[in-house]
Amino acid sequence: MIREATPDDVPEILAMIGELAAYERVPEAAQATEPQLKEALFGPQPAAFALIAEDAGAPVGFALWFRNFSTWTGTHGVYLEDLYVRPEARGGGHGKALLAALARICAERGYQRFEWSVLDWNEPAIGFYRSIGARPMDEWTVFRLTGDALHSLAETAPANGA
Repeated sequence: MIREATPDDVPEILAMIGELAAYERVPEAAQATEPQLKEALFGPQPAAFALIAEDAGAPVGFALWFRNFSTWTGTHGVYLEDLYVRPEARGGGHGKALLAALARICAERGYQRFEWSVLDWNEPAIGFYRSIGARPMDEWTVFRLTGDALHSLAETAPANGA
């Protein structure tokens, strides 16, 4: 069963984020806190949304996503930040059900794109994504600015932010 997350799910989502970070070999990278996640998902201006996959009433996976925007299509889309299914529940269709629920959100709202990133070594996930018709955007390279480099660039911006 797939359902929208509620504020009561935040501790479980946070636990699964930690499990995902460990799976992706960077457990120290998962630094979000319950208050941060609760504000991001359920605050007055939610920055993200989450779906929960359940099996026998217990959370076994989640998808955390946010809206993006394409200037080319002139429409919003969905960016899937995290998709995780606990190891004991893999192969039960939960991952595909989470992706299908997000695809339905796109279709119902007129969103033209549904995108996400996957680590290049995660062959099981890559194979799964290809099996549902997703295609890699090989011609694109993801860039990220964090830490000192982010702050250094920020210091070069005019004071009014323009």
